Amino acid sequence: MEDLRFYPTQSAQEVLAAAQSLRGGSAELLYTFVDVEPVTFNRGYYTVDMRFYYRITLQAMNGSTRYTEVQGLATFGKRVILCGGESGPKIFSSEPVADELDPQLNLTADLPTAFVEVVDPLLLSASFVDNCHYVPGVLTGVPEGILSAFDEPLILDEAQSRRVCVSLGQFSLVRLERDTQLLIPSFGFCVPEDECTIAGIGSAEDPCSVFADVEFPLNSFFPTDAVCAAEEGNSNGCGCGR
Repeated sequence: MEDLRFYPTQSAQEVLAAAQSLRGGSAELLYTFVDVEPVTFNRGYYTVDMRFYYRITLQAMNGSTRYTEVQGLATFGKRVILCGGESGPKIFSSEPVADELDPQLNLTADLPTAFVEVVDPLLLSASFVDNCHYVPGVLTGVPEGILSAFDEPLILDEAQSRRVCVSLGQFSLVRLERDTQLLIPSFGFCVPEDECTIAGIGSAEDPCSVFADVEFPLNSFFPTDAVCAAEEGNSNGCGCGR
């Protein structure tokens, strides 16, 4: 991501106005907004639109070895096209809430779900320039959660006298997921048998004899199936009717 516009905070702009050069810093990914839409005339394929928001920290030099750290915002948009397949049925679901009515989810479309895995980027360069790539004029539509990540307001317009561009290197993985039906063989619970082969040693207070009389805590290891056993009329408690 080359020559991204750096939108400084108010105090950072004052420092940049008097700075003579910039040197290394760091970049932190604040959030990634993801949207999925089907590709027209190409069934089974979907566009994944991503908008990355970064908090950039730079070191502004004033002609000596001393520097002042400044912070600002950088943003970058990316689109990829992935195959997500098709599914025929309409899907309805709900989010279970304890002691409340389960809210029904809105059915927008039978779309797959996009996941984006991103690590914090590397700050490759930062410099004063006259023009930056990806400059939309006045940056609009920045979510409140992103703005609140900074301690003071950001300067998002073209009124600033000096412009700073940064270049970032980022690794990311983008994937589409959707629910599907799978047949998986299942087997009944494997119930251990309590045996004590060292019987008759010592008195009734012998540790092995005492432990041999303790019933195996089956319910602590496996889900309880008392309700299923009652419905099946099965006395062994396996719930399978056999």
